[in-house]
Amino acid sequence: MAKESMKARERKRAYLNNRFGGKRESLKAVINNTDSSFEERMEAQFKLQQLPKNSAKERQHNRCKLTGRPKGYMRQFGICRNQFREMANFGLIPGVKKASW
Repeated sequence: MAKESMKARERKRAYLNNRFGGKRESLKAVINNTDSSFEERMEAQFKLQQLPKNSAKERQHNRCKLTGRPKGYMRQFGICRNQFREMANFGLIPGVKKASW
């Protein structure tokens, strides 16, 4: 099990990404646009620096929905490999046989 503080940190990062994600993307588009003036690009870069660092999508980690484990995460199922193996062993995941692991 992951620490509750680590889970809370991930929830905070997800919240900030939802809140500032659109603004961050629009500012990056202005910065990467070569047609805009140098002053506009510098102003957009300054505004981007003022946003919280944790609002960046790259700072989020995938965590198992059941245990909160960050490693061995399987995106297709949203759980870690350990939980996947347990659930498949008990027959909770249809179409998975022990011979197929």
